[in-house]
Amino acid sequence: MPTRTARTAWTGTLQEGTGQVELASSGVGKYDVSFPKRSADNADGTTSPEELIAAAHSSCYAMALSAQIGNAGGTPESLDITADVTLGPDPAGGFRISRIKLTVRGRASGIDAAQFAEAAAAAKAGCPVSKALAGVDTIELDAVFES
Repeated sequence: MPTRTARTAWTGTLQEGTGQVELASSGVGKYDVSFPKRSADNADGTTSPEELIAAAHSSCYAMALSAQIGNAGGTPESLDITADVTLGPDPAGGFRISRIKLTVRGRASGIDAAQFAEAAAAAKAGCPVSKALAGVDTIELDAVFES
């Protein structure tokens, strides 16, 4: 299996410094990062580790759910997955990812709502990014089958 690479170049202190994340393997872009914007409500045109984790989790989960629906005998028609990743204080000091919420709205033929719910839960458990994030206190799943 392949290895994918991202690179960050950073200058300055935590509060005054800035960086740029490059998605090196794909070459699709470079994105600005800064701690003050990371910890603010408005990202103001910069990304953050949490947003990048959200992108990884939502895309990985979509692939895992598609596979689970197929395993259940269904055919995915449309899957809309949002991952919300929350940065919060760590009781031991500093910060930690305190919560992830996966919101799923999906249509599939050949399965019913109960089978969709089973596939959604199995995808959450089996998604490689979910497994990598197992140390997060709460990974919530809100999956709705749209008929």
